[in-house]
Amino acid sequence: MFGLKVVRQNHVGLVETLGKYSREVRAGLNFYIPIFQKVRIVDLAMIPLALQGYSVITKDNAEVQTNVTLNYHVTDARKFEYENSNSVESMIQLVRGHLRDIIGKIDLNEALGSTSKINADLANAIGDLTNTYGIKVDRVNIDELKPSASITESMEKQIRADREKTATIAKANGEARSIEIETKAKNDATVSTAKAEAAATIARADAKAYEIKKLNDMLASVDNKYFTAQQIQAFSELAKSPTNTVVMSKDEIGKYSDIPVTAQVMNQMANDK
Repeated sequence: MFGLKVVRQNHVGLVETLGKYSREVRAGLNFYIPIFQKVRIVDLAMIPLALQGYSVITKDNAEVQTNVTLNYHVTDARKFEYENSNSVESMIQLVRGHLRDIIGKIDLNEALGSTSKINADLANAIGDLTNTYGIKVDRVNIDELKPSASITESMEKQIRADREKTATIAKANGEARSIEIETKAKNDATVSTAKAEAAATIARADAKAYEIKKLNDMLASVDNKYFTAQQIQAFSELAKSPTNTVVMSKDEIGKYSDIPVTAQVMNQMANDK
């Protein structure tokens, strides 16, 4: 008497005869001998698996909680069922062991910032090792790397301290820049004022020099008669003023008496007295 066993698509049946593996049957309707034989069904489809969070230690001795998900499928049903008492658990331990090894070689900051690289390194590390269990890992992904509460608190304090430090430095740089600009403006104004004053001084000196030069040129072009005429004019103006007394030496008076007009002025001044 035969029994009937339907193996669904993407599954495989392992026929055991008196508890010993005898053959493998594919999807469809399969016959077996009841009591003496048993058909064990193995799923060959891809299976998702979430690993429970567990702790790993980084290179700088920081404790990190990890959550990992992976997809795997059975490649060898016979190995999967008979060569390992629990192939899935063996695969999980393999993944966890290599993940601890990878994260243990890097610092916390690097681990938190390079999960994609850790995923790739982990996939390369486990590679074909799971074939021993009749399993192939198709994808592995670190969903979360979470530092312990104490480390998280320390990191938050460090972040706040860094922000305050950055703000203080920015404020100091701004004040220093403001002082620098103000000092430069004052210096520029002082220099401009000094240049203007220097230019004005030079201009006044040039004007005075020009005036002196013109006067010298004019004086160089006249003779003694001009000076005598100027002196006579001065005496004439003096004679008209209330204060018309001039004290002169005998020699000086004699010099002016040589000029007829001067003599006449002198005589008139004498008669007035």
